[in-house]
Amino acid sequence: MDNSSNIAGIRRRERKTLIIGLLFTSPWINGFLVFQLYPIVTSFYYSMTEYNLFSSPAWVGLQNYRDLFHDDKFFLSMYNTLYITVFGVVPHMAFALGMALLLNMKIKGQSIYRTIYFLPTLVPAVAGSLLWLWILNSQYGLINMLLESIGIVGPNWLVDPDWTKPSLILMGFWGTGTITVMYLAALQDVPQIFYEAAEIDGASRWRKFWSITFPAISPMTLFQLIMMLIGSFQYFTEGMVFAEASQSIGGPENSLLFYSIYLYQQAFSFLNMGYAAAMAWILFLVVITFTLIIFRTSARWVYYGGEK
Repeated sequence: MDNSSNIAGIRRRERKTLIIGLLFTSPWINGFLVFQLYPIVTSFYYSMTEYNLFSSPAWVGLQNYRDLFHDDKFFLSMYNTLYITVFGVVPHMAFALGMALLLNMKIKGQSIYRTIYFLPTLVPAVAGSLLWLWILNSQYGLINMLLESIGIVGPNWLVDPDWTKPSLILMGFWGTGTITVMYLAALQDVPQIFYEAAEIDGASRWRKFWSITFPAISPMTLFQLIMMLIGSFQYFTEGMVFAEASQSIGGPENSLLFYSIYLYQQAFSFLNMGYAAAMAWILFLVVITFTLIIFRTSARWVYYGGEK
């Protein structure tokens, strides 16, 4: 009798604790169900329909997905997005890591340099893009003026289709302050005893970086790689501002028609909500695929503390 009553009492306390916990988390649970899960499920349904916001959705099955693979702009927008991803993510990460290594050096005024380097990330994306429109101006821009001072004729960054995407990648180096700060935090967690042992063995700076620093910060590198990959596939604001400077939503010869911009155009300019929803799900599958590939290959180069 005593054991059964004790068990029943424990179960009542557990149920009470569970109910209290659910009550405290109910705002987040309700918010997730209403503002995240419901739109996700609904978008998948809309991707199977023809829907323009003003009439009831008409079921078309997989027709939107079939139309996507016969849409030249769909492939062009995916190419532009992959260009930014391939040629932007790794160089930006390498630059941020290099700056973090410099800012981690014990020099006078270190905190001032860190603050100055982080300041550009506080500028809103639209304001920063408008600033870079002036910097990259072919006639009066600062970059072309500097190139001209050393005898180089600068390109027409904002009009030439071959230079519009490189100009965005160049602008991206300006906003790597957040990544640098996170790398800086990871660098400061590397045990100094490892460097002292390497100096005793006569290791060079490159050997210390490759054998000690990089393995120690590899979890941060994995995190940054995944987050920047996701962000690059959703590249929108900077491309939209640069494209509007040329009075075209896709920029010169659609060289700035990124996937998210084309999705936005289909949804809010053409009101092809079903088509845009199908594009969103294709993007989701692409991002998931690349993320899984990175995770599957990360065991070869990511090292965690405590691993044998």
